[in-house]
Amino acid sequence: MLLQHGVTAQARRRPDAVALVFNDTRMTYRALEEASNRLAQFLRAAGCEHGDRVGFLMPKQPLAVVAMLGALKAGAIYVALDPGGPQARLARVLEVSDCRFILTAGQVAPLLAETQATAALQRRPLIGWLDDAPWPGIDAPDFDLQDLAAYSATEPFLPPPENHAGPDADVALLLFTSGSTGLPKGVMVTHRSIEAFLRWAMRYFEIDATDRVSQHPPLQFDISTLDIYATLWAGGQVHLVPSQLNLLPHKLAQFIREGELTQWFSVPSMLNLMANFDVVRQGDFPALRRVLFAGEVLPTPTLIYWMRRLPHVQFTNLYGPTETTISSSYYTVPHCPESEQEPIPIGTACAGEDLLILDEKLQPVASGTTGELYIGGVGVSPGYWRDPERTRAVFMADPRGGDPQQRIYKTGDLVRSDENGLIHFLGRADMQIKSRGYRIELGEIEAALHSLPDLRESAVVAIQSEGFEGWQICCAYVPAPERTAAPESVRKALATLVPTYMLPARWLRYDALPKNPNGKIDRSLLKATFARAEPCPVKTEAPAPESGNSDRFTSPAVRSTQKGSGS
Repeated sequence: MLLQHGVTAQARRRPDAVALVFNDTRMTYRALEEASNRLAQFLRAAGCEHGDRVGFLMPKQPLAVVAMLGALKAGAIYVALDPGGPQARLARVLEVSDCRFILTAGQVAPLLAETQATAALQRRPLIGWLDDAPWPGIDAPDFDLQDLAAYSATEPFLPPPENHAGPDADVALLLFTSGSTGLPKGVMVTHRSIEAFLRWAMRYFEIDATDRVSQHPPLQFDISTLDIYATLWAGGQVHLVPSQLNLLPHKLAQFIREGELTQWFSVPSMLNLMANFDVVRQGDFPALRRVLFAGEVLPTPTLIYWMRRLPHVQFTNLYGPTETTISSSYYTVPHCPESEQEPIPIGTACAGEDLLILDEKLQPVASGTTGELYIGGVGVSPGYWRDPERTRAVFMADPRGGDPQQRIYKTGDLVRSDENGLIHFLGRADMQIKSRGYRIELGEIEAALHSLPDLRESAVVAIQSEGFEGWQICCAYVPAPERTAAPESVRKALATLVPTYMLPARWLRYDALPKNPNGKIDRSLLKATFARAEPCPVKTEAPAPESGNSDRFTSPAVRSTQKGSGS
């Protein structure tokens, strides 16, 4: 089933039910269906062909969902464009995607004009202006709402040609992720893979027409497809979280209360923010049944905070790269952890997914042994849009043999399985360094930092060093409210949890860690900041050499700043 078909089915079944909620706006299934039908018919009449890319550049709002569905109904592939991201990245996304149309709304005209002026586009896209926001000093768009009004809202949209074939025939959307080269990669996400995941998720999470589900992440983030399509397929309400609430934890809590949300899904940083500002009351959110989190490691102290206050709520950790469609594994926490050092597994495979832990020779590793995670199954993407070289680098033939068409995706994540068959995320392969002869997992240091009560947030990165150690371990952190958390005290507390050779050599204190548009910690920016920062020494006790390490080293240099460069 195509993504738009599930929404159309609910519009026919329950036309007057509320589909989308945003601030004071309520959009019914009938209104959503009619608006997307008009848009689809216009796009087809304007020359949109099956497989064309239709971008939408607008703030999060119901109109963005209309744009998604209208593009799909026209047989197109949609591309969510970030109105708040860097102009240079937007230009690159437009160059790669080669959009035939760009649908706009809100105050985006200057950004779009600047981007078009700098991007090396294969062709000029047609610009559609879908609301009444002004375009001061900008050329008029090619079409607007008045043009769409001439098209019928009830006639069925034109289906894509049956003879369309090729590796991109089933592609529904392109999601752009950051590449190691700094250039965004367009991941092809198919109708088939999303449908497979949604059918499992709707069944496992028991999503139905009574649900009121948050839509928190940016629309450029892959987990937004779960919020939107699973809820609309079930006939429930999608509550779009205004982006300005992301820095207001009290408002986020109020949003859950007033909306009487039944399911909340976000990246862990939002749960961490709300916990650190203590905005969740005992027994809060009585309508809430489940909290889902994905995208990063959730600190165990944060999970304990939420589970103690909301004993009526189930908490599920989801894991999966964009390249394998939303999520590939899940773990519903059975009880509140007893220790702040207790790790949270990424769990077991979702239906239709295969999780393989392999060594450098693509051979399975023994239980309890660290290996790299490879993912196979229904969620694996066809690859990166018009980038066969990078596709071949990480999408490969299944080493188990069988169907030659079956491929696996190389995640770059280090994991291990425990005695119960649960998989634990240990960190990125590129977060594994060798310093002073020791192999060090930066994720292990972060996990220890997460358990320190003096810290609200923390992240560990490594930068190349000209010294004998090869790498310098660096820690950026945010103190907990009303805690001073000087670098010396944090280092002393961390030294009780990890060996001396794993202690960071450089420190930066922030008011808030920098985040990328998806709400994840911007580690690239942190690395660049540490590379520029000049260390200043502080008094610490010189550590004794570890066994097997014959080199003594002096006290690490520590730098403290109130806000941190680049925050």
